[in-house]
Amino acid sequence: MQERVTSVTYGEDHQRFRFTIVLNLIQAAFAAIIGYIYIRFIQQKPMLKMNAHRWKRFFQVAVLSSSASPFGYMALRYINYPTMTLAKTCKMVPVLVMNKILYRRHYPAYKYAVVAMVTVGVSAFMLFKTSTKAGGGGVAAIENSLYGLFLVLINLTIDGAVNSTQDQIFVEDREITGQHMMCMMNLCSTILMSVWLLNPFNPELASALKFLYTHPRALVDISIFALCGSLGQCFVFYTLASFGSLTLTTVTVTRKFLTILISVFYNGHKLNDRQWMATGLVFGGITLDVYKKQMSKRAATKSKPAGNDKNKVDLSDSGKEEVVSRKSRPDSSTLSAERAAKTRAAIERAAKGDMATATATAVSDGGMRRRQMVDVSAT
Repeated sequence: MQERVTSVTYGEDHQRFRFTIVLNLIQAAFAAIIGYIYIRFIQQKPMLKMNAHRWKRFFQVAVLSSSASPFGYMALRYINYPTMTLAKTCKMVPVLVMNKILYRRHYPAYKYAVVAMVTVGVSAFMLFKTSTKAGGGGVAAIENSLYGLFLVLINLTIDGAVNSTQDQIFVEDREITGQHMMCMMNLCSTILMSVWLLNPFNPELASALKFLYTHPRALVDISIFALCGSLGQCFVFYTLASFGSLTLTTVTVTRKFLTILISVFYNGHKLNDRQWMATGLVFGGITLDVYKKQMSKRAATKSKPAGNDKNKVDLSDSGKEEVVSRKSRPDSSTLSAERAAKTRAAIERAAKGDMATATATAVSDGGMRRRQMVDVSAT
């Protein structure tokens, strides 16, 4: 739908929808509404209590996000959609770099290897695709201009800043969930773009409304695009809040690659040797990532102290701890009888001890009185 909205012509006059800010405004408004509905009616949770710092951080992300999208839409005027998709497969690199530059976030060494393997593998797979169109080199060269690639580079860099800032917000404020981020960020984006479009010196809003009035089919396509994008953002922001921006980008890039690969096999296309090597590189990177994460989980499990064993039961009155397996543990009635007997024995011992103490005290008091009487009589 994104390619259709930005590149397809509408009406008998064959006009394109070129109003990117209006398109972003509609998409942000849809996403804010869907995010609110998800929080209030599906999760049934209260909205986030806002303060000055939270508004500042959400507006910061909104400014970055709103400024990134127009570069992506403008790039589609100068490059074709497959080239745009190819460029987007490199998104893990700016996310990693911007996290490092802006917030000094450190990643294990294997993460850099995974990013390199997946990025190079997906890019090589698409670059080594055999062209079936003869004489298309000149058209491709015109469509995939350097200016269009430069716009995509700006878009990816700003996207990296957006994702790294979102990671930092989740670290700073634990009350913010992915759905809160989705709703409030898109609300702030809607406010910013509305202020920009309502500027009397900006004719974009009036021109866009006129275009949509004369080309109603464009309004249908834009609405479908905004609705689908908003529903997709629910899953995107959940993954972002739970696993971080780098994992989210890895998932999205891998998903695009698997979609292409399934399409190739489903339609009976053949892969050349270089594409098979690229496929192996991608799956090698994914396997490395999963393997390292599993090893980290096992190491964390082994490092837990033995005192956290839930199968430990205190059975001795001397305070010694005896480990009993669940299979050999007696039933609750037996344990209750044993504990009751031990409790009675302890009470009896305590009572005997109190009686002995009282007797010793009485004897001692009597002795002291006798000594006092002797002393008085001697005087």
